[in-house]
Amino acid sequence: MMSTGSRQRACRLRGPGEALARRLEREHGPGTLYRDPEYIDRIKGAVHGYTRYFSPEVRGLEHVPADGPALVVGNHCGLFYMPEVWVTALSIVDRRGTEHPAYSLTYDLLFAFPVIGPFLRRIGALPASSAEAEAALDAGALVLDYPGGDWEACRPWLDRNTIDFGGRTGFVRLALRTGVPVVPVVAHGSHDSVVVISRGEAIARALGLGAAHIKVFPILLGPFGLATAITPPPPLPSSVTVEFLPSIEWNDLGPETAEDAAVVDRCAAEVVETMQNALNRLRVEQAHPVRRGLVNLVSRALPR
Repeated sequence: MMSTGSRQRACRLRGPGEALARRLEREHGPGTLYRDPEYIDRIKGAVHGYTRYFSPEVRGLEHVPADGPALVVGNHCGLFYMPEVWVTALSIVDRRGTEHPAYSLTYDLLFAFPVIGPFLRRIGALPASSAEAEAALDAGALVLDYPGGDWEACRPWLDRNTIDFGGRTGFVRLALRTGVPVVPVVAHGSHDSVVVISRGEAIARALGLGAAHIKVFPILLGPFGLATAITPPPPLPSSVTVEFLPSIEWNDLGPETAEDAAVVDRCAAEVVETMQNALNRLRVEQAHPVRRGLVNLVSRALPR
């Protein structure tokens, strides 16, 4: 028998997002944690090749626990190119090795596609709104989370140096329930690789994309004028700096505080403030990331 919640969701499955929404319903069902360490080892070279385009610099990797559970929380950038995610994930694998399980919470919509979904599962990705993250932390794994999701990844270019989780605090409740440390990781330069004019929330609503968990339809600036995420311009070779910060632990707070809205909001504000201060510093230290990235790219291309 269909539950009340399922009936309500089914009533919303209308318009262009219906097929995708039905796939997402299946992905959010009971699942088993899965990743393929040998496959991850095989594709590392290709991922390194992709991230090299963005001249990555990684700092503070010693703050990532070499083993055991931890929740790594980052700011999401760069539309679906998201160079900071790949740089961060590779750094975690380099730090912990593939034998220590690590997972990444990923935009739910991607799991609805036949080829992309299985690939993401194979490299240790989990649907962001599933309950699998808590199971992974309870099993001693590291989980990488970008609470801002598509809202932050598609923020306007003028807001590129602002941490914007869109008020989402689920990562705090997850950390409080499991008692794991939160390791903030801040990316600078990644959101300079694309010029987002607008998130396009009104367009997404008009197209009825909400049923498929799509709240944005970004409008971009490309070399030939305005573009959308359907026909995006290639990313600029912006130099990306990723910095892991010292862990934040709430050992004095018990798991029951995950249901206390005031405590959750206070903890979330602590994380956002810590990350914003670091981003403000990187913005000054690593000014003009596109120019620096172009110089690096050209210097590598020139004959020695």
